[in-house]
Amino acid sequence: MNIYIYTIRRLLYVIPVLLGVCFIIFFLFNVVSPDPARMMLDKHATVKQIAEMRHELGLDRPFFMQYLDVVKSAFTFNFGRSWSTRQEISEMIMDGAIPSLSLSFPAFFLATLISICISLFVSFFRGKVIDRLAVIFCVGMMSVSSLAYILFGQWFLAYHMGLFEISGYEFGFPFFIPYVILPIIIWIILSIGPDVRFYRTVILDEIYQDYVRTARAKGLSEIVILFKHVLKNAMIPIITYVVIRIPFLILGALLLESFFSIPGLGGITLDAVKSSDFPVLKAMTVLSSIAYITFSVITDVLYTVVDPRVRLK
Repeated sequence: MNIYIYTIRRLLYVIPVLLGVCFIIFFLFNVVSPDPARMMLDKHATVKQIAEMRHELGLDRPFFMQYLDVVKSAFTFNFGRSWSTRQEISEMIMDGAIPSLSLSFPAFFLATLISICISLFVSFFRGKVIDRLAVIFCVGMMSVSSLAYILFGQWFLAYHMGLFEISGYEFGFPFFIPYVILPIIIWIILSIGPDVRFYRTVILDEIYQDYVRTARAKGLSEIVILFKHVLKNAMIPIITYVVIRIPFLILGALLLESFFSIPGLGGITLDAVKSSDFPVLKAMTVLSSIAYITFSVITDVLYTVVDPRVRLK
């Protein structure tokens, strides 16, 4: 099947999936959750005040109309206004996307590149001291709480040593760079442990395949086998692992943005949780769902690019 036809078909399949996701989001926020009107008003509010607030928020309309609002927002990206700030949610998302992406995408790219390089290196020395030390080191890094890295980085590297900015953010390139360097370093440190363990396992699974023994029998060097054959065949699980994680970058790094006072989408989401701002929470949930579905399609298409043995159906 032609890759373009396959892509169009997969995009058409997205529509019913998205409708189902919108229904789940609507059910969680509009049916199961507590009454937002009661949460926003004082506990001594009268029935009339609650009814007026429900009417103002549009919660007294039929459920089907409220569900259509969720579906409409998923296709038009018009999420209405925030209940707490009265600001357009689309504008809030646009304002928060730049700080979040300036942190998350460089950190994610560098963490992925460094982890794959380390995994290839330790796989080359598989079974030796370097390999075992790398595994122990990764498990040790994963065992330390992310809060420990953040607090140590802010106290020792930023405050005591004065190497980085402790917190804050300044819009515009290159003014934001000093404020995101330390969070990026911490992101990379937090990612290396689980990423190296995953990539190492995938690469080692390929190393012990029959085609690798055949390549050795033909006299190919370990370097050629590792980079030309093993890495290429290991790309499907690596692509799955990498691409599926990209949608979650939209929400930013909640913990890092909070501790470093970066006004990104993570901070917006946390503020919405604290204030029970359901429209903002629904908007972030819808965006994350759309991104996840979209990148799932991209992942399927990329499979055929890196491995011709995969057939589109």
